[in-house]
Amino acid sequence: MSDGIFTLDAEVRTDLGKGASRRLRHAGKVPAVLYGAGKEAVSLTLDHNKLFQAQGFEAFYSHVLTLNIGKKKTEVLVKDMQRHAFKPIVMHVDFLRIDAKVALHTNVPLHFINEEKADSIKLNGGHAEHHMVDVEVSCLPGDLPEYIEVDLLNVELDQTIHLSDLVLPKGVSLVELNKGEDDHDLAVVTVKLAKGPKVEDESDDDADAEEAPAE
Repeated sequence: MSDGIFTLDAEVRTDLGKGASRRLRHAGKVPAVLYGAGKEAVSLTLDHNKLFQAQGFEAFYSHVLTLNIGKKKTEVLVKDMQRHAFKPIVMHVDFLRIDAKVALHTNVPLHFINEEKADSIKLNGGHAEHHMVDVEVSCLPGDLPEYIEVDLLNVELDQTIHLSDLVLPKGVSLVELNKGEDDHDLAVVTVKLAKGPKVEDESDDDADAEEAPAE
């Protein structure tokens, strides 16, 4: 994956309002807002094509991005992105400034691995019921993982993997578990027996046929 998707050029915009945003989109630009870190919010514009290409990568949403605003570089996270209801168009983006020395809270995707290799699934007719697809983490920007793996290789039937079972990178904690493990150790995935189509018992019909008198 090219690191280029994590660096975007932006310009400060002073022409605000719905009409201005409409004109920007017609010109191939995307309106955006940069806020956080105790500083005033700044309205920006970005090139739509490059942004649209970058947002197609999963890591774009859980990676520290660099915004080049003029000659100044600002490290940010994507906090919100609005898309057109049915057209492949990004309508607006919210960026959050980050401080390398201050822990951040953001969502990181879960990658479920070895699902097709697990004996409980491959040999015993089980299936993985996913209860969540991402988790909220707390860490310094430099420790932010692009994803967290959930290994299903040795998971047995009727077994549930909880948040406390996840293997986290160094310096990373789970926001939910930080509230107290007893009440917030949520289920991540459960391997259950797959429900197949109902098979009707034909034994009674066979018995009836055998007992029917011959004509």
